[in-house]
Amino acid sequence: MNSSIYDYIKEVIPQEDILFNEPMSRHTTFRVGGDAKCLIKIKDKAQLLKLVPYLQITGQDYFILGNGSNLLVGDKGYSGFIVKLDSSMGKIGIEGERMTVPAGVLLTKAAAEAREHSLSGMEFASGIPGTMGGGIVMNAGAYGGEMKQIVESVEVMNREGEILVLDNDTMEFGYRTSVIKNRPFIVLEAVLRLQQGKKEEIDAKMEELAAKRRAKQPLEYPSAGSTFKRPEGYYAGKLIMDAGLRGFGIGGARVADKHCGFVINTGKATAADVREVIEEVQQRVKDKFGVRLEREVIFLGDF
Repeated sequence: MNSSIYDYIKEVIPQEDILFNEPMSRHTTFRVGGDAKCLIKIKDKAQLLKLVPYLQITGQDYFILGNGSNLLVGDKGYSGFIVKLDSSMGKIGIEGERMTVPAGVLLTKAAAEAREHSLSGMEFASGIPGTMGGGIVMNAGAYGGEMKQIVESVEVMNREGEILVLDNDTMEFGYRTSVIKNRPFIVLEAVLRLQQGKKEEIDAKMEELAAKRRAKQPLEYPSAGSTFKRPEGYYAGKLIMDAGLRGFGIGGARVADKHCGFVINTGKATAADVREVIEEVQQRVKDKFGVRLEREVIFLGDF
């Protein structure tokens, strides 16, 4: 790393939050991936406002990371900067039926906080392993609920460090997408509009959804959740099953027996194994049914 770049980063970020040659297997739910040249933990908004414009101006490659629940990093690693939004980056605030959630907070934690205050609307997110920032970017959803139903506004930062507030309509939420998927914005926090409810009913709904997940999803294995988006008019898991790919594997990666829409790490997978399974599934489904499965998982770095 250029010494002047490192000197600047040290002025903005505490030494203990600058990690060199950091294994990305520690920061993704697939539990695979090579080293990042430099991983920087962001613990407050001011750090981000200083760091990202600098990386942009100096032409550095960087990737904004939440919980790594939708990410596959190559075995050869990533040569740029991983900017990880830490869960300590701000606190959840609640005022009436509005809840303000920093980008680095896990959706599971936000849902639990809503429950503690008898606020309903986040039950669907109680088992989604991503962060609020990632959930906003991809309009995360499950069991009939999605972020666009509860988001009132989103505070974002552009690459120049300018802060903007986007309302729900401006966010252009769609199926697993938002305006941020196509614009250089970084989510800082979101204001959610929830409803007063009864805590025991919220608890019951969360437990019902948790039971469905345990029954239908391979939660005992590392994965990125649903690997593919739902093709219009179809279900990805059924297409994969009907293509004869239940249990199909390469190396330590495999299509889950319990739910064919999940590609899992059985324990010794490499990132290359996971990628090959994903690409083989895409090809075989296209050959058999003429349907192109679009992956939800982001590929990053060198494989």
